[in-house]
Amino acid sequence: MEQNEQDQPRISSVTTAETTPAAPAKTAKSETWEWIKALVIAGVLVIIIRWFLFSPFIVDGDSMRPNFLTGERLIVNKIVYDIRAPKRGEVIVFHAPEGKDYIKRVIALPGETVKVTGDKVFINGQEIDQAFIKEAIEQANKEGHAYNTLSDFPETKVPDGELFAMGDNRPNSKDSRAKSVGFVPFEKVVGRAEVIFWPLNKISFIHF
Repeated sequence: MEQNEQDQPRISSVTTAETTPAAPAKTAKSETWEWIKALVIAGVLVIIIRWFLFSPFIVDGDSMRPNFLTGERLIVNKIVYDIRAPKRGEVIVFHAPEGKDYIKRVIALPGETVKVTGDKVFINGQEIDQAFIKEAIEQANKEGHAYNTLSDFPETKVPDGELFAMGDNRPNSKDSRAKSVGFVPFEKVVGRAEVIFWPLNKISFIHF
């Protein structure tokens, strides 16, 4: 018997997942290229951070005891002094004349006069507070001697564009008091020590 139009089965108009064209999947080649680009970008960032912004530094020697010990690792801020001049009390890393990098503390600034007499340091004729080695000085005094056992440094004016820096371990530090080191030119300063990141139990920001 012939079916009329109304009796014929209707075809659903719902589109199923099977009939939707699938988005083209990334090929292995394109995924590899994305990884290469990500690694290149990461490498460039590491180079920028490492060479232009921050740099790791390993303390080697006892010249900054008791505040910094041999083997400790620091992060040095290399751009802070591109923005402003160093300040008294900041801990800096600089290229020493003998070809090594030294870590010392800024004591006197350009144009100031500095004099070291025993444990006392005078800037422009006024004794300065040295809270960073106060306990070491007090302990030495209890033992009946001065903490700084090196020769006094006569009153001298710091040249323009240079710094007078000393190690916290005053009796055992080759620093601006020594003729072989002398004043530190700004252009020889690598940067300011910001953070101790190793060993883990010493992780901390460096306060000035």
